[in-house]
Amino acid sequence: MRQAGRSLPEYRKVREGISMLDACLTPDLVAEITAQPVRRHRVDAGIFFSDIVVPLRLLGIGVDIKPGVGPVLDKPVRTAADVAALPSPELIDDALAPISEAVSLSVKELGTTPLIGFCGAPFTVASYMVEGGPSKQHVRTRAMILSEPATWHRLAEWVAEVSARFLAAQVRAGARAVQVFDSWAGHLSVDNYREAVAPHTQRVFSHIAELAPELPRIHFAVGASHLLPQMLDAGASVIGVDHRIRLSQALSSLPRAVPLQGNIDPASLFASEEARFKHAAQVVADGACAPGHVVNLGHGVPPETDPQVLTDLVSFLHGIRA
Repeated sequence: MRQAGRSLPEYRKVREGISMLDACLTPDLVAEITAQPVRRHRVDAGIFFSDIVVPLRLLGIGVDIKPGVGPVLDKPVRTAADVAALPSPELIDDALAPISEAVSLSVKELGTTPLIGFCGAPFTVASYMVEGGPSKQHVRTRAMILSEPATWHRLAEWVAEVSARFLAAQVRAGARAVQVFDSWAGHLSVDNYREAVAPHTQRVFSHIAELAPELPRIHFAVGASHLLPQMLDAGASVIGVDHRIRLSQALSSLPRAVPLQGNIDPASLFASEEARFKHAAQVVADGACAPGHVVNLGHGVPPETDPQVLTDLVSFLHGIRA
């Protein structure tokens, strides 16, 4: 899962003195960080090292990632005038060279191991823009959806276009699958998601489907087990599931059988090895009900995780597969 590298001492070493967003825009460093978890843990794919606000930085929007806080914008986007003042989404095409180079270098570094491209989903990125930074309840965002739907849709459409172009650059440079990551969609009702979010997420997936029809398109959202059918309808070909629901339950809630991704509880990384392996084996057994199963965590890797625990878990999982 994403953030596997941040628990590694080699990651912390190469990041010394370099901000997160600067690291994300330094191609050779991106390739090194992308490859580090693959080298150490022997996982079956690499995840492109990036962040959901990288496209904003590429367009000159004032944003930074503050340690211990997360992405913070210099100026939140909260009115129709704020949205109108955003740069044209097409301008990102002229700024994508470091992303394309970073993907190409990552693909070369990984060799036969495939690379998964990555971007933030329109709702989560737009929510950061409205809130101005991390939020527990996303009150301003949800209020905009309710009271200023036209403004919300213009903003979400802008983010979707930027995200689609950002992700397409990764595909053209060699990514073998893509994942759209929606950190905050779980805070929405089914109706809100369907009306205010799904059309914009669909725009991202449609762009990739037209560019590379056979490329796997993974959609993952946190705390969104009630939204799985809507997430599938938005254009995903693989549904990511967090640790809050069993994979067998997730599949039963979907209108058709699709490959699943997930969903080992990150807390198991701090449990006993016996408990961790038992839990992981159950996840694999549950995933057998799906036509395909990408085994990973039900969310990101906590930074305090012992890297050896991850290495041993991957080895155990490979043993089950064998």
